[in-house]
Amino acid sequence: MAQSGVNLASLIGSRICHDLISPIGAITNGLELLDMTGSVEGPEMELIADSVGNAGARIRFFRIAYGASSDQMLGRAELVGLLDDLNRSARAKADWAPTEPVTRAEVRMAFLALQCCETALPFGGSVRMDQQGDRWIVTAEAEKLSVDPALWEGLSNPAALKQVTPAQVQFALLPAVAEDAGRRVTVETSDRQLVIRF
Repeated sequence: MAQSGVNLASLIGSRICHDLISPIGAITNGLELLDMTGSVEGPEMELIADSVGNAGARIRFFRIAYGASSDQMLGRAELVGLLDDLNRSARAKADWAPTEPVTRAEVRMAFLALQCCETALPFGGSVRMDQQGDRWIVTAEAEKLSVDPALWEGLSNPAALKQVTPAQVQFALLPAVAEDAGRRVTVETSDRQLVIRF
């Protein structure tokens, strides 16, 4: 059975995230045991705990954004909790607006759009993910945006996207995933706002 390039990459992403989350969970459990015994205290322990918590949240995020998608429903509480964990160390704060459960495939596109927006917010800002009917609107706002026109044009015109770095892979993946879902990505930009629709 042949696999599309996007599907194969998604399966690889799922596998990597699955294999990484177990040791991070074990480290978290070990830190909790050390905390309960009181044998290790101080800022070093807090730094390790914060770093492990951040790594776990990022892997959970990447598993949805870059892993295999499905019709599995994800609830608001789970998604808000994940974004709250990420927001603890993020310059750009993410907000999840939908109140009803949505499919993992829909969340995947929203998370990829969030990552696109984060590249334009090097000095911080906010990103709101919302759903209106069957359409998604991801809005980034900041006092100062840093927009690479070639990358952003590639979202609505994938043929214009010549080459991406690993840090920019979301710009190539979002249009491909959206197309597989029968959607088209559009982008609007202004001085202080970016809007991605799909």
